[in-house]
Amino acid sequence: MGKEHRVPLCSRAIEILTNITSNRNPEEHVFSGWKQNTGLSNNALLALLKKMGRSDITAHGFRSTFRDWAAEEAYTFANETIELALAHAIKNKAEAAYRRGDQLERRRELMTAWSEYIDEK
Repeated sequence: MGKEHRVPLCSRAIEILTNITSNRNPEEHVFSGWKQNTGLSNNALLALLKKMGRSDITAHGFRSTFRDWAAEEAYTFANETIELALAHAIKNKAEAAYRRGDQLERRRELMTAWSEYIDEK
C-alpha cells in the first residue's frame, strides 16, 4: 500500500526470533529478498511453495485463512481491528480521514489469539 504498517508480534513469534543465532543486523529484514534492503517477495514465497509441491497454496491464501478464522472464531475483536491487522485500506474517505491510530496493542492480542489457535491445530 506504500505506507508503513507496524506488525505486532505475539510472544511465540518473539521467542522464535530471539532464538535465531546469527550475526544478522537486527535492522535488516528477517526474511531478506535478493535486492539489498528488501524483504522476501510474494513471488519468492510462491516459488518455495511450488518447490514443496504445493501449487494448491498461495500467499494470499494465508491471509484469507486468517480472515476466515477471525470472522468465525475471534468474535471478541472488532472488525476494524481485524481489517487493520490485514492492512486493508479504508474505503470510506471520511472515516479514513479521522482514523489515525493503528490499535497496535489490540492487534497484538489478536495475533496472540491467532497463534494459540494455530498451536491447537
